[in-house]
Amino acid sequence: MRSVRILAVPLVLLVVACSHAQPAPPPAAAENVTPAAPAPAPAPEPVAAPVARPSLAPASIYFDYDSSDLSPATREVLQAFFQQAQNQPDRDVRIEGNCDERGTREYNLALGQRRADAAKQYLVNLGLEGSRITTISYGKERPRVVGDDEAAWSENRRDDLVPVSPESREVSQAAR
Repeated sequence: MRSVRILAVPLVLLVVACSHAQPAPPPAAAENVTPAAPAPAPAPEPVAAPVARPSLAPASIYFDYDSSDLSPATREVLQAFFQQAQNQPDRDVRIEGNCDERGTREYNLALGQRRADAAKQYLVNLGLEGSRITTISYGKERPRVVGDDEAAWSENRRDDLVPVSPESREVSQAAR
């Protein structure tokens, strides 16, 4: 009987162990796949970035000796400037007439004014409002290049087209 008891204890343990639910078999090697990366988030809706208007850049036009006539090259520069100015209706323009050092002060002031007025008239004829344009002559007082030769003189026979804001124009007129 004693041997039955010794055999009965392992038998009972075996029955008890078999009566419990068995764990699921481990997944097959093919099923052992790393989880897929999550799908990328949808791209945000494109937002229209504000388009910066091209700025009104200063320009210079050049003249022949003792002349206020606009050459074809000068007209091209003025037409390009006009296109920029049309895109910037809030900006005014100052045309500064300049001359080379030859001639008297009074003569060069008058010639510089004729040059500035010629450029203004051309821009007005293209369609730019005359009220947006002011002219001034500096004569020979503001040379771009100092020198006593044709290279220096040709750089100084010019009009400078300078963009100005309407506010600064009002301030400069009030200071007069």
